Amino acid sequence: MHDVEPAVRLNAALEADSVQTEVVSPMDDLPGTAARVKPDVMVVTGALLDTTVESVVRSQLWRGTSTIGLADSADDRQRDRARIAGYVEVLAKPVPVDELVAVVKHALDRRRLQEETGLIGESSALREVLVKIEQMAPVSSTVLIEGESGSGKELVARALHRLSSRRNKPFIAVNVGALPETLLESELFGHEKGAFTGAAERRIGRFELADTGTLFLDEIGEVPLATQVKLLRALEEREFQRLGGTQDISVDVRVIAATNRPLREQMEQGTFRSDLFYRLNVLSIYLPPLRERPEDVPHLVRRFIEEYSRQHDRPFHGVSQPSMQLLMDYSWPGNVRELRNLVESMVVLSPGREIMPEDLPSQIHAGGAGRFLPVHVGAARGQAAAGEGREVEFILRSILELRLQVEELRRKFDETMAGVSDGAFIGEVLPSGVRGGEAGTGIGADGGGIPARRIAGGISPRDVAPAPNVVVVEPGTRMADVERRVIAAALKETRGNRRRAAAMLGIGERTLYRKIKEYRLPEDGYLEA
Repeated sequence: MHDVEPAVRLNAALEADSVQTEVVSPMDDLPGTAARVKPDVMVVTGALLDTTVESVVRSQLWRGTSTIGLADSADDRQRDRARIAGYVEVLAKPVPVDELVAVVKHALDRRRLQEETGLIGESSALREVLVKIEQMAPVSSTVLIEGESGSGKELVARALHRLSSRRNKPFIAVNVGALPETLLESELFGHEKGAFTGAAERRIGRFELADTGTLFLDEIGEVPLATQVKLLRALEEREFQRLGGTQDISVDVRVIAATNRPLREQMEQGTFRSDLFYRLNVLSIYLPPLRERPEDVPHLVRRFIEEYSRQHDRPFHGVSQPSMQLLMDYSWPGNVRELRNLVESMVVLSPGREIMPEDLPSQIHAGGAGRFLPVHVGAARGQAAAGEGREVEFILRSILELRLQVEELRRKFDETMAGVSDGAFIGEVLPSGVRGGEAGTGIGADGGGIPARRIAGGISPRDVAPAPNVVVVEPGTRMADVERRVIAAALKETRGNRRRAAAMLGIGERTLYRKIKEYRLPEDGYLEA
């Protein structure tokens, strides 16, 4: 605590509220105290970006500690820098004691809830989800959870159950999308002996197994229309009949359903009953994809590293800040599941040092196709239409990915050319006859095809010679030729050092090696680019 006065007042208020605290002054050993106490929440009352303090904040993030900072001013830039450093809340002093106590207690409640649910993060979107879970858990109303695959919908369902009065009762999860249509009704409601060929004995369904507890129906949008009718009756009447049976069976079950497909669109297409939708949608939770809450990525990465380092008994030396920024910028089309798998591979294949940008897969550098919104192609009924829809979706995704790769290549090209010495100029591809900004008259044969951008003030492009390692791309050049020339130029610039060339191009070393073989380039790059 660099500002003792607010620290003392906060400490007294928290202790009066039975919260265990410890005050650390600037003269004390902050890193040692933090390691010994293992706090759930830290409050830093001054010098938020002090080197020692920032180091402790980062180290505590690895174990899930939430840090609140009291800034000396309301400067937005300082607040942003503090958030990047790992603070979850930054408040401008002076802060009323009762307000600060409320913020600390909310942080403690979030920490407890995150530990209980496994929903890790500090983004406003995730906080909203956690608040809804707390509000909805005590009641028995049906809940519909919407979110993309891999975003953690089952964690939300288990959290609702764990925080409810049914916590000591069964929690039965069913992925209805993974069950064949012919078996789904039997799985849900059970069957009597002889109900169909192969029914050698009575089977208890999932509704009965979940009696007095919670039934989680994942991918509810995959339920066929015929079964939707029986499911609706079971939800409304809380009773059903086994397949092949005649006796009504009553159950006390809370149903939580989840979907990664927009059910309202399915209603419009006639593939999902509107009465069932409104019966399921009594309470609803939207779980945002990871690309909509990138600030949660560092928290998830640290939690997964801790988990897999312990599981695989592998020491891990951390993730560098540039690498973490790349992970935050990536779109994560596979959401939390994709991030979890990547972290496990990083732990298992750890290079024995901090993870650097060149250690990350090439798709992380490219940003992933998810920079664009996901493409959803609605299909009419029938297998043929569904197949066509998938084909169209594949084509659209491929086009978006190709466009992203072209943009990334041009960005890397511009970054590489930015290092040219004073007095040089950079070629930009523009349609013939079009000039760019302050580009001068150009160097193309017609004086307009490739304008020159001025770098050194007062020097005309006509007065200087082109840099010796500049790639000139003319309109109409094939993308393969563009890539070949840029790779050759990067190899030439680095005198054949593949690691440096790969870093310059923003791709993995293996990818570069494959491209060298594909384009039959000499490894030293001394080929006309």
